Amino acid sequence: MKNNNNRAAKLTPLSRTSLLLAGLTTLALATPAMAANITVIHAGELLVTPGNKPLKQQTLVIENGTIKDVKPGYLAAKTFSDNVQVIDLKEHFVMPGLMDMHVHLQGELSPKNDSEKLRMSDAEVAIRSAYFAKKTLIAGFTTVRDLGAKPEQIYALRDGIERGWVDGPRIIASGGVSVTGGHGDVDGMSPDLLEKYTSKTICDGPYDCRSATRRAIKFGADVIKITSTGGVLSDTNTGTGQQMADDELKEIVDTAHGLGRKVASHAHATQGINAALRAGVDSIEHGSYADKESIKLLKKNGAYLVPTLLAGDTVVGMAKTSDFMSEDIKAKAERVGADMTANFIAVHQAGVKIAYGTDSGVSQHGTNAREAVLMHQAGMSSSDILKSATVNGADLIDMSDELGTLEVGKFADIIATDTSPLEDIEALLDVDFVMKGGKVYKNK
Repeated sequence: MKNNNNRAAKLTPLSRTSLLLAGLTTLALATPAMAANITVIHAGELLVTPGNKPLKQQTLVIENGTIKDVKPGYLAAKTFSDNVQVIDLKEHFVMPGLMDMHVHLQGELSPKNDSEKLRMSDAEVAIRSAYFAKKTLIAGFTTVRDLGAKPEQIYALRDGIERGWVDGPRIIASGGVSVTGGHGDVDGMSPDLLEKYTSKTICDGPYDCRSATRRAIKFGADVIKITSTGGVLSDTNTGTGQQMADDELKEIVDTAHGLGRKVASHAHATQGINAALRAGVDSIEHGSYADKESIKLLKKNGAYLVPTLLAGDTVVGMAKTSDFMSEDIKAKAERVGADMTANFIAVHQAGVKIAYGTDSGVSQHGTNAREAVLMHQAGMSSSDILKSATVNGADLIDMSDELGTLEVGKFADIIATDTSPLEDIEALLDVDFVMKGGKVYKNK
C-alpha cells in the first residue's frame, strides 16, 4: 500500500489530468441513458413475424441498431429518455426488411452489355455496383444474395457496406464455379478474349472442381454458386440441359459443405435440377422444369426453390420487343421464360420451401418488388410471398437469429408502406420507409 501511495505522489499534473479524463470517459461509457442510441417507431399496423397476423397500434423500440422491445400502444418519448428519436408510422403498415436471394449487382441486361465489357474498367464496374446496391436498398430490400459477379469487387462492396463506407443492402456474396463451355463460363467473344476473361474457378472433372471450390472460398465467397444446366443468356446454342456431371456436382457440394458454405444451383432442365439435388445443393435457382422427382428431392433435402419469375418475364418481353439478343438467346428466352410460372406454382402447391429471388440484373435494379406481383398473379398468397421474402430468406442464409422478423434482439431492418401488402401486394412497389440496422435510409 505504501508503495502505491508513493507512486501516486510522484504523478505529474499532466498524468493526473490524463487519469481524470480516462475516469470520466469510463463513467460516460458506463451510463446507459447517455450511451444508448434509441429510436421509437409508432406503427399503425405491425407485422412482427410474416406468416402470422399483423398487430394494431404498436411501438417498436430500437437501440444501437437492434430491436430492444415491442410494446402495444403508442409509448411517449418521455418514457425512454430526452435523446430518443420518434418516427411516426401510425398511418403505415410496418414489417421486416425484404430479402432478395438472387441478384447480380454489377450490371443490367441491355444492348450495351458487349461494349461495356470492353470499355468499363474494374473501378467503374465497382462504382456502378454501389449505385445499383443503393437503388436496391431504397426499394426496401435490406439483404440480398449476389449470385454472380467479379469476386474482388463484390466482396469489396459487401465489406464496404458492412463497414458503413457506402450505403446498400447487407450482401451475401457468392463465388461461382462452372465447367468449361457451360453457363457461367464466358461466351460470345473472339477466341483471344475468351482466354482473357475465363475465370480461375472454371473447372473440369471432380478434382479440378474441388480445387475451384476451395479457391472461391479462400478468396471470400459466402456461398458457392454453380450452374448445373445451361442458361438462357449464354450466347451459345448448347441448350438448357444438364452441363455439370454428377461427380463434379457431388465434389463441389461436399467440398463447400465441408468448409461451411452452402451451394446454390442455377438449374432449368429437369435432369440438371435433379442431379444437383441428389448431390445435396441447398437451393435451386429458377427450377423452370422441376418435375415430381424434383419436388420429392426438394422436400426430402429441405432445399429451397428461388423462382426468379421476374427474370423470365423480362427476357420474354425483350425477346419479343428488342433486336439486340442473338437468335440462340431469343429462342431460349421465349421457351423457358414462358414456362417458368406454371412450374413454380406447381412446386409451391406441393409444399416446397420458396425463397424470394428476382435475378435482378436481368431486370432493372430497384424493381425487385415486381417479383411479388408475378408470384401473386401465379397463385401464391400475399402472406406466403411476404414470408418467402423475410423468414425463408433468413433461413436460407442461416441468419434466422438476426433477420427475417421484428423480434427482440434482431437487427432493426424495417420497411413501411402506406397500405397493407397483405391486402394489395402492389403496395411493395412503392415503399415509404426503409431502415437497415437501425439507420433510416428513406422516410417519405
